[in-house]
This record gives sequence, structure tokens and C-alpha cells, in this order.
Amino acid sequence: MIGRIIGLIIVGLIVGALGRLVHPGADPMPIWLTIVIGIAAALIAGLLVGGILGFIIAVIIAAVLVAVVGGMYGRTRTA
Repeated sequence: MIGRIIGLIIVGLIVGALGRLVHPGADPMPIWLTIVIGIAAALIAGLLVGGILGFIIAVIIAAVLVAVVGGMYGRTRTA
């Protein structure tokens, strides 16, 4: 179980980068926050669904979270 979680964290680094690439436009968030979102997305998807489907779902979750958090982050930074 611990090995799977460590693997999901490593995949989360990749998913965070892909989530940022999938989300178009300027991104006001720092890269470390995008990576944390990718790790969270990979953990959520990986613990629910395994394999390539889990990876695809993780990228989708990361893209959505990057869009949502990026929108909130941009508003709080300029207000």
C-alpha cells in the first residue's frame, strides 16, 4: 500500500504538469501549487481506479482543479 502511494505521488508530479498544459491561458498559480494539485489528483484517481484509466482521470481532475484554484488564486492575489 505504501509503495502504491509513493508511486501515485510520483505520477502526481507528471499529472500536475500535464494538468497545467491542458488548461489553456496564463496561470497565476506558482508551479509548486500545480504540482500539489497533481499529486492530490493522482492520489484521488489512483485510489479509486487503477491503470491507464486512473491516469487519464487524474489528468482530467488536475486540469479541473488547476482551472478552479487558478481562478480563485488570481482573484485573491489582485483584490
